[in-house]
Amino acid sequence: MTNNITSTARLAPSADRLLQDSLQTFIDAGFAGMQVRVRDQRGEWVGSAGVRALGETAPPPADGRFRIGSNTKTFVATVLLQLVAEGKAGLDLPVAGYLPQFGLDQRITVRMLLQHTSGVFNHTGEHYGGTAMPGLPSTGQEWVDNRFHTYQPEELVRFALSKPALFAPGADWNYSSTNYTIAALLIEQITGRSYAEETQRRILRPLGLSGTVVPGARPEIPGPHAHGYYHYQDDGQWKTVDVTRQNPSLLFGGGDMISTTQDLRTFFSALIGGKLLPAPLLTEMRTPHPKMNYGLGLFVEDLGDGVTVLRHNGSTIGYGALMYSTPDGSKTLTAAMTGGDAGTDLAKEYPRALDKLLKAVFCEQAAD
Repeated sequence: MTNNITSTARLAPSADRLLQDSLQTFIDAGFAGMQVRVRDQRGEWVGSAGVRALGETAPPPADGRFRIGSNTKTFVATVLLQLVAEGKAGLDLPVAGYLPQFGLDQRITVRMLLQHTSGVFNHTGEHYGGTAMPGLPSTGQEWVDNRFHTYQPEELVRFALSKPALFAPGADWNYSSTNYTIAALLIEQITGRSYAEETQRRILRPLGLSGTVVPGARPEIPGPHAHGYYHYQDDGQWKTVDVTRQNPSLLFGGGDMISTTQDLRTFFSALIGGKLLPAPLLTEMRTPHPKMNYGLGLFVEDLGDGVTVLRHNGSTIGYGALMYSTPDGSKTLTAAMTGGDAGTDLAKEYPRALDKLLKAVFCEQAAD
């Protein structure tokens, strides 16, 4: 595939080469397209690689829109923590007191939702304790056939609660998007407004995030964007489907938002910089659970060599998104990649490509 790299600010030549090589690694691994934004005290570097759509030669738009997947959780956590700061919710109060209609375990608190320690089954399926447990259609041909279906958030929660809890509330850690579906419904219950409206009112409008939307059940990606593809196996045959258009209601509150690398950078910088939450709650957010280093809506990750980052990544079928920052906010990385039609094992190749990019941004450049 064609490697198309642009940059909006000059970095050290060695850093520029590392970033270009890192983008190309994703394309070589089998992704159709990649866009990256790196910002530090020296300026900003923006690049893209691969193609906007299979069969074309045009590169992905350097600041196109894309599905951000679980980066949505950081937005939802921020809104809910703002409500905690205003005294409208209690971080350690039972969620059942706010949402009695679900019959939630009285021990589940707001904190447990945001930190994934509630024990609630993940409605898109689980792999816990070495056992795979299916959920609503989220992969394969069944998802392809149902990708325009509209789910109601209450339906997702009731499905999850129809399954046995994985563990007693607070006894373990397990990543479950249902926690954030419940959190988004909690926002709606407390404010009397939709989670989309409240996110717009509290974050998107104040920060000028004009490229970010909470799409509801709308399948389109508005504005310039690259196409995302799903390469999967069905009845022993490999298939590739353009899944740019898909109904994101299956991921309500946990992975449904659309954004840009610029907007993600602006949001994460504002959050890390203390512009969205009071200091005590930002500290709570950044205090990780010991099992998986997950705070309240973000990970705290050690990259080695004394480098620590705050981050949340996300994926939906066809799209992936990265959102990273140093703890002091001095350097950020936001990126998106789109699935292609390559026969490579992305589960194996993606971690290698990501490691190379992270080292290029946060480790090798640290010495510049």
